[in-house]
Order: sequence, then C-alpha cells, then structure tokens
Amino acid sequence: MATLWDPIKVGNLSLPHRFAMAPMTRSRANPDGTPGPLAAEYYTQRASLGLLITEGVQPSEDGQGYLTTPGIYNDAQIKGWQKVTSAVHAAGGHMFIQLMHTGRMSHPDNTPHHRQPVAPSAIASGELMYTPTGMQPMPIPRALSTADVKATVQDFRHAAACAIEAGADGVELHGANGYLLHQFFAAHVNQRSDEYGGSYQNRARFAIEVAEAVADEIGPERTSIRLSPLLPVGGIAEDDENLELYRYLTRELDRMRLAYLHVSYAPADDALLGDIRDAWSGALILLRLKRTLESLAKDVESGVADMVSIGKWALANPDFVSRFRHKQPLNDADPSTFYGGSAAGYTDYPTLAQVRAAAG
Repeated sequence: MATLWDPIKVGNLSLPHRFAMAPMTRSRANPDGTPGPLAAEYYTQRASLGLLITEGVQPSEDGQGYLTTPGIYNDAQIKGWQKVTSAVHAAGGHMFIQLMHTGRMSHPDNTPHHRQPVAPSAIASGELMYTPTGMQPMPIPRALSTADVKATVQDFRHAAACAIEAGADGVELHGANGYLLHQFFAAHVNQRSDEYGGSYQNRARFAIEVAEAVADEIGPERTSIRLSPLLPVGGIAEDDENLELYRYLTRELDRMRLAYLHVSYAPADDALLGDIRDAWSGALILLRLKRTLESLAKDVESGVADMVSIGKWALANPDFVSRFRHKQPLNDADPSTFYGGSAAGYTDYPTLAQVRAAAG
C-alpha cells in the first residue's frame, strides 16, 4: 500500500512525497503579464511541497480572462518566470506552469488588446467578471473559426516552449473549471458543426490536439493536463457533460504517456473517477473539492490516486508538509487577500518556526 510519504517519479521528476501544490489564481502579476515582484518569494516559500503547479498562465493575449494574471508567450514574460523557476529549483522544488486559456470566461477590459473573448460558439456564460470598473457581465464571445482553433493549438505549443525556456520542469494544460478546453467538452457551450463539435469524440478533439502539440514540442514527460469532470462551473451545468467523453479522452491522453493527469473531482459518486483511474496508466493527482485533513491520505492509500494536490492549505501554510506530518496546527487562509494586493495574504503567512519565535 502506498502512503503520502512514499517517494514517486512523475515524468522526469523524482518527488519526495505524494503532495503537490494546486494551481491558484492570485492576480498579482504586473500589467504586462510578467510575474509580480513577490512571485519568486511566494513559490519558493512553498518549495517543500515538491511539485508546484503555478497559477493559471495565459498562453496568448486572447487567453487572458482575469485582471493581472501572468502570461508566458513573450520574451519579457520568459525572463520574469526564469527568476521564479531558478529560485524554486535552488530551494529544492519543481515547477510546472499551468497554461490557462480562459475562453469566454473573460472581459475585454481585462485584456491587453481589449478584444471580444473567444469560445467554441457565440454563447455567453451568463456570469459576471471582475474588471477595473467593478463587476460586469461577460459578453457574448466570438466563435472561433476552424482556422482559429488550429491557430490556438499552436499558441499552446508556443507557450509550452516558452515555459521550458523559462526554466519550468513542464506544463499543465488547464482543461477544467469552465475554461476554453472545458468549454469545448460541453454540448450546450459547444454547438459547432465542424470537426470540433457534435459527437463527444469531436468535442474532445481540441484538447487532444493541444496535448499532442505540446507533447511534441517539449516531450510527453513534461506535459500534463487537468480535468474537472461533471463540475458545474462557468455556466457549464453538470448535465451538460458526457461521461463517455471523459472516458474516451482519458484513454486518448493515456496513449501519449504524459507526466500526469490532474483531476479535480466533486461528485459524491466515485464511479467516473474509478473509470478514469482504470484508463490512466500514469501518475494521477487528485484534488477532491470536499475533503478534510483527516481524509487526505485515503485516496493514495486506496490506489485511487498517486498524489493529492492542496490549495488553500498550501496558500496559508508555506511549511504545510512539515506541519501535516507532525500534526501541528495550521494557519487559516484569509479569503479577502486571495486576489490582488501585495504581500498581505501572499508572502506573509508565517511558518510554525516563525510563530514560535514570535511567541518567545
């Protein structure tokens, strides 16, 4: 039986335990999409988690949805991320940059070119987006042409190459949480009549082509993907998805021998998760949306997952691994500082050693 404390090999990486830091949007990048001045410190503080998956990073100008999120598609952004990856590596950690194209989950006021968002079809999410002037409805997106879809595949390829040039150990493709790849999966969001719409095989095609292009560019051992099957988010309802799509998609991705599959899972029924586990022969990282500290080890010990990723616990506890292993109390995360701002709620969460030193 595997435990959380067993080492594991993921792609080319030898990791000391079965934890990973989940990607978390922090909205602290510079206006030009370069990582903010505290990014290197923030990630390095959490290097003991072994595998750090970055916040969502846009692969192109069209890929940006939120204010002050970082990119990885030009020279300045590459240089900015080099400072981050170098610091993380020096601290003994590893970093995968998550490539996140938000698709219709965007607003022109948040992007450098102020263009209409893009999506599989011209169907709005019906949700609101925070912008410089407050909350606004997300507009109806422009439907990508077939040529646009193929060009977007190449945007991901280019961004992956930039990530490796920036010193990242690999990239994670964001195929979850209502963003562009996920939008293609959902039948009511994707009403295309070309080879990227219609059947579930066609709706999975874009994600498969992106994974193939990225794996061809940087190697499958440096390529991974995140999925959130049956997660109602971003205007995608649970009944808008197809279980067979995820079974098919997992089988197709498994053939590529990617570094890992990262699953964000919410349903109470584990049937689909079990099917995904059976179809996936590589490392599977799991983030259950409803769990407790006491249940963290369960999925690794049962074999449902090879690793578990943590979000808020990692955000608030730079030394989470040590605290958890030694059953020490945790800092509480402050939701008011999750997005935007500077050091508060970002790099100022104390380690247990700092707490004890301050207490005298």
